Amino acid sequence: MFLIVRLCVESESTSPMDTLDSNSEVSSRTDSPGVRVPPPIWYALAAVGGYFLNRQWPLLISETLFVRLLGLLGGGGGMVLALAGVQRFRHAKTSRVPVRPATALVTSGPYALTRNPMYAGLALATIGCGLLMATWWPILLLVPALAIVQVFVIVPEERYLHRRFGADYQRYARHVRRWV
Repeated sequence: MFLIVRLCVESESTSPMDTLDSNSEVSSRTDSPGVRVPPPIWYALAAVGGYFLNRQWPLLISETLFVRLLGLLGGGGGMVLALAGVQRFRHAKTSRVPVRPATALVTSGPYALTRNPMYAGLALATIGCGLLMATWWPILLLVPALAIVQVFVIVPEERYLHRRFGADYQRYARHVRRWV
């Protein structure tokens, strides 16, 4: 999960590809969804907070082989989904950091299945962490984390994308679900 945080903020270029041309109505680097906290932080807080809460007040899940395999599958699958989303943004040469302007509307790859594959992948990874730690805490803390991401990240991002890409985003949002 921390790899995703690093990938999302590392080496964002300041090349002309990061900004739109001067004829565009959205040409300022300050034009963005207005997200203040990088979204992966909320998922990391759920996982790390769950670890520490479990040390103080254990809320155990049975440590069976099935639970461990489910944790590996969920965690690994979630990371693959999130990284596939990051890769599509890189391929489109648009920012993965929600405080920077979007230069392209990404609708292919995992974005053809969900409008938020990075966030859905991080949610799966958080569930996987909870199963691998054999505690319910990260899974329980994921609920408020998802609510925060929904209200303070996804809704502002969707308003921004609608403003930025207009009818193209509206058409995309009609055909592709927000989560799954």
